[in-house]
Amino acid sequence: MLLLFLKEETEEKNMGKKGIEEAQLSDREERIAKKVEKEGKLFQDLALAIHKKPEVSNYEFFASEELSKTLSSFGFSVEMPAAGHRTGFAAGYKSKKKGPVVVFLAEYDALEGLGHGCGHNLFGTTASLSAVALKEVIDEVGGEIRVYGTPGEEGGEEGSAKGSFVREGYFKDVDFALCAHPADEHKRTGRNLGCVPVDIEFWGKSAHAAGEPEEGINALDALIQTYNSINALRQHLTDDTRIHGVILSGGSAPNVVPDYAHAKFYLRTSAKPSLEALYKKVENVVAGSALSMGAKGRMKAYQNWVENIVPTPSFDDLYEKHLNRFGEKFTPCDWKALQMGSSDVGNVSQVVPTIQPSICISKKKIPAHSPEFVKASCSSLGLESILLGAKVLAFTALELFEEPETLKKIKAEHKEQVKRQLEF
Repeated sequence: MLLLFLKEETEEKNMGKKGIEEAQLSDREERIAKKVEKEGKLFQDLALAIHKKPEVSNYEFFASEELSKTLSSFGFSVEMPAAGHRTGFAAGYKSKKKGPVVVFLAEYDALEGLGHGCGHNLFGTTASLSAVALKEVIDEVGGEIRVYGTPGEEGGEEGSAKGSFVREGYFKDVDFALCAHPADEHKRTGRNLGCVPVDIEFWGKSAHAAGEPEEGINALDALIQTYNSINALRQHLTDDTRIHGVILSGGSAPNVVPDYAHAKFYLRTSAKPSLEALYKKVENVVAGSALSMGAKGRMKAYQNWVENIVPTPSFDDLYEKHLNRFGEKFTPCDWKALQMGSSDVGNVSQVVPTIQPSICISKKKIPAHSPEFVKASCSSLGLESILLGAKVLAFTALELFEEPETLKKIKAEHKEQVKRQLEF
């Protein structure tokens, strides 16, 4: 056993500590912590490099290549591309000794026109360093470590890749998954909304709007009717439902009956079964509008469905326990409280126990997807979060490798949470 004394840091870097904290480490934890400290600068530099070169969904060529190349240099096998995504990867290291399979989820996409306003430059490097550190002990513990590089969490072209990883069977033999998301506080995994991004299109028939309007079929009218019908539908939907959209195309000239109209909508609600039901309702609205106007209508998802997160509270409790050992605390919150955003980590949480706690990168409140967040994601506190997050994530995973009964209980709780998600 070893008493590890964490170094006293500046106010900017101290991650909320008021003095020197000490954490009692096992031999394996000590080796993990030492690996994090030894390799930390490499991953911090990589986070800064990714930050300086922000890439949107399906174009994260630099980030995916650098992360996968770095993991390969530490003895991980790398599959790239993966799950049908050109900037996705699956890295793995398997011990000869049997044991659980853990996945560290890595995100690295940026926001168009803004950059890393969600801190994914920190997200992917923290996950990768966690895996590298845990590899120090995996041969004696037994099991397998994987890092899945999942493009496009923010959506966009070929976005929400975690849905593809689930669909293509990358989680069929996985026991649990974990990651940490940059934020302005430490906070446990919470509920959020599932989301289906859809295209709604109508095709009609052009005609002279004054001379021969009776010969035309107005695609824009069909779309406007759909828009109004969705507004009428809102009064019959639950409070956890959100529908929002924009019209992208509705004709080219006032004197020509529009023969094509196009809109994009997000359909969101808090549980997978209710999201499926909502999709069907809006699909029926589109079909009804097409029928009433004599137009042809179509609604389809233009990227993967993003499913709601199913929290496993005892899994977060385990992470929190290890976070506390480093002098850090969760902001108190009810995991049942609904967060109105969406993340494709939800797709993973539907099939295996998954946590995505928030990790603090700012001493003050900052809005996500903002210039302030971009600045925080390359700050000294942001870079320090990579080391803290890697240690806590790796310690959490290690405990589940070492304590099969704890893992068994978490898997049973997760199974029940998935079944009960409509009741939350």
